[in-house]
Amino acid sequence: MSCKQDHRYTESFKALPDDQGGVGRHKCAGCAYDIGFKAGEKKDSTVSIDLDSLPDSQAGTVRHKSPYAAFDQGYLDGVNSVI
Repeated sequence: MSCKQDHRYTESFKALPDDQGGVGRHKCAGCAYDIGFKAGEKKDSTVSIDLDSLPDSQAGTVRHKSPYAAFDQGYLDGVNSVI
């Protein structure tokens, strides 16, 4: 499945590091960010992401961006949103 959400074109994702290897290859960094943000808002103490569950995306600003870094940034932003 392929991601069709508008977050594929969010400018801030350009700052994420590239990731061309492993399971994260071509996974949607925008979706990873969203999952991380929700976990951060809840301040989940055990966090992880199932990369296999993410849709693929090679469009826009998320192309070749690290879903790991996107998840982590989302978590941080989620925590900061409730402080």
